[in-house]
Amino acid sequence: MIRTQKEWLENKPTQPVVLFETEGTYPFVGGGVSTWSHILCQEMDGSCDFILYAITGDPNVESRYKLGKNIQGTIHVPLWGAEEPAEYFDPETPFSEQVNRKMSTTWSVIEKSFCPMFYDLLDALADPYLPAETIGEIVYGLWKFFRHYDYKMTLTHPMIWEIYKTRVSQDYNQYKNTPGFEVPNIFDMIFGLRWFYHFMMPLAVPVPPSSVSHATLAGFAGIPSLVAKYEYGTPMIVTDHGVFIRERLIAVSQAEFTFFAKKFLVDMSTLMTRAVYAHADQISPVASYNRRWEMKFDATEDRIAVIYNGIDPNVFVPKPKPETTSKRPTVVAAARVFPLKDIETMIRTCDLVRKEIPDVHFLVYGSLDADKPYVETCRKLIQELKLEQNFTFGGFHSNPPGIYNEGDISILTSISEGFPYTVIESMSCARPVVATDVGGTREALEDCGIICKPRDPVSLSEGVILLLRDDDLRYEMGKRGREKVLLNFTTEVSVDAYKSSYQKFHKVNGKPLKHGVKLPSVRKFLESLGEIGETDAA
Repeated sequence: MIRTQKEWLENKPTQPVVLFETEGTYPFVGGGVSTWSHILCQEMDGSCDFILYAITGDPNVESRYKLGKNIQGTIHVPLWGAEEPAEYFDPETPFSEQVNRKMSTTWSVIEKSFCPMFYDLLDALADPYLPAETIGEIVYGLWKFFRHYDYKMTLTHPMIWEIYKTRVSQDYNQYKNTPGFEVPNIFDMIFGLRWFYHFMMPLAVPVPPSSVSHATLAGFAGIPSLVAKYEYGTPMIVTDHGVFIRERLIAVSQAEFTFFAKKFLVDMSTLMTRAVYAHADQISPVASYNRRWEMKFDATEDRIAVIYNGIDPNVFVPKPKPETTSKRPTVVAAARVFPLKDIETMIRTCDLVRKEIPDVHFLVYGSLDADKPYVETCRKLIQELKLEQNFTFGGFHSNPPGIYNEGDISILTSISEGFPYTVIESMSCARPVVATDVGGTREALEDCGIICKPRDPVSLSEGVILLLRDDDLRYEMGKRGREKVLLNFTTEVSVDAYKSSYQKFHKVNGKPLKHGVKLPSVRKFLESLGEIGETDAA
């Protein structure tokens, strides 16, 4: 594998090579982001090559997709379950080199080179609104350190624990008399350092040169993009689907964690989001709605270019309902059953609709493995409301277009979305959608669906009842939805926009940002390696 910028420039391929970064999605997990990723890679076979950089939570996963010939390789980074970080994601590094790293990771090296950067990281965690460029320099400096020294030995060294514990205690003790404030205990501190160890695992991973890096969310998957920009000068694209920082805030707020744990996770996420947005050359949300979040976290208007998701209207084609559902008014949904999809509100909506349309059937297709405790909560609610004959979990469906054609209409009850595929897929099948007003849903459904407040089963049920009872309105909205997809939301339009960006950045030979590093701890370490000189730092 090419490992230096010089080698890359000397052997630069004729067509773009994209370092494509995912987290918890493609190619190991299904869902909307994975669908988008697969379409993008598949449609560019012959014009762009990809190196997949996939962060997962488990080392024992297999690809859910048949990868094309233009996938040059997959760098799999499991954050949990790997005893040694290099065990999974660094097969090309000789074992002898890994042993040398361990032998080189002495107390003296950690104290002299790592600790100054670690102190800067703790400063940033204490104040996640430090300049985003500073955060980027810290991330790069830590990555560079782990190119020479061992990740596990460094972060599990007793000295690191003592520094972390002392610094956290100092930061929090100043607030100990604030009403309602919780001083972290020893378990909180262990939680923080443990989660740092796992979330920042990409710091231990080699990052290859490429024409452009493309992070599929503005979070920890953007670490290799930051590294590539500092190490090679690689241009950087970020695509926002559901807005990482917004969804992280929702998830953390609902978690049963202590104050310290919640603050730690939010601050870590804020650091990464701000650094990714600030360094990106192009930020491409899948809906204009996302701009408001991006610009609060260091994105600038001139770097934002919306690229809507697209589907193949020749695959998602309107067809009559099959015999199995033809005799009942049917509402379908394509959704993994987990909290962000708010299936509980969908169940309560069904209960209200049933009171007006007794034989209504809500049929939900999607994974039941994403959050099994939540699935059980939903099943109990169905039993409690006596909806067993009206609400069904259909599990995995092997023919996505068939999902929408089984119903009269479809429904989406999410509390957070980007630009949901399920909405435009349903529109392409001429099935109008009743959906919550989240993310880019309104941009897709304006004039061809019914938009409701999130977590509001009353307004959702009113929309469902209206469409199921009014055949003419349902037909007209379905027709308009299909026409809107053909004009605006096709695969061709979406893929061409990304292809144009890839080709534009492929022509750029960027200057590595490491030559302009200002943070003393990182600059000193780079100078010790001979990576930069005094004139670079100036």
